[in-house]
Amino acid sequence: MGRTIRVTVWNENRHEQTNETVQTIYPEGIHGAIANHLKKEGLEVTTATLDEPEHGLTDEVLNHTDVLIWWGHIAHDEVKDEIVEKVQQRVLEGMGLMVLHSGHFSKIFRKLMGTTCNLKWREAEENERLWVVQPSHPITDGVGESIDIEKEEMYGEFFDIPQPDELIFVSWFKGGEVFRSGCTYRRGCGKMFYFRPGHETYPTYHHPQVLKVIANAVRWLVPGEGPRPFFGNAKPLEEL
Repeated sequence: MGRTIRVTVWNENRHEQTNETVQTIYPEGIHGAIANHLKKEGLEVTTATLDEPEHGLTDEVLNHTDVLIWWGHIAHDEVKDEIVEKVQQRVLEGMGLMVLHSGHFSKIFRKLMGTTCNLKWREAEENERLWVVQPSHPITDGVGESIDIEKEEMYGEFFDIPQPDELIFVSWFKGGEVFRSGCTYRRGCGKMFYFRPGHETYPTYHHPQVLKVIANAVRWLVPGEGPRPFFGNAKPLEEL
């Protein structure tokens, strides 16, 4: 058997405190809904939120996290820069990072992308269909040809991100737009996955296929066992 995968689910946890609709859909918070599913998958899961000391992302937490899942929306600017720096360093060292939905505007995602990460959006309770465009990828195992979500917030192109290493999902919305909804990247020794679905007032994180993708992606994002690069002045390997 392989080692236990350690996951930290981070959520700014602000909508849950003020919005009755969100409280009804996610009584344990968005982070709780995701964490509960991953625990059922046999993963070791903890949660962290914005208002905890160091946003719940202490050195001890980050050093014992194989995969960090990030959900944020209205409080991106409240995330301290020094915490963002620590998360970035851990990704470069090998920690996996999954950024969900409105996390595209988070400090950590924009820092790792190096672009504005801007896009079009619309809230009109419209149908979204996510098409699998990499059927052989581990993230799509057991998902099916597409994922149909009855009501979602629309995100539309142009999405100002670097060209993904791999494009896994493309979304179509009833209003006509399309969107690159599942993108992988490598930064340093770490892997990243951006996954679009998940507006806070819709039960997206109770959708079986969405949760399947998240669980698959966690396993794909786990740090590898390859060599870690050495930087700095180096002695010659051969006689000079």
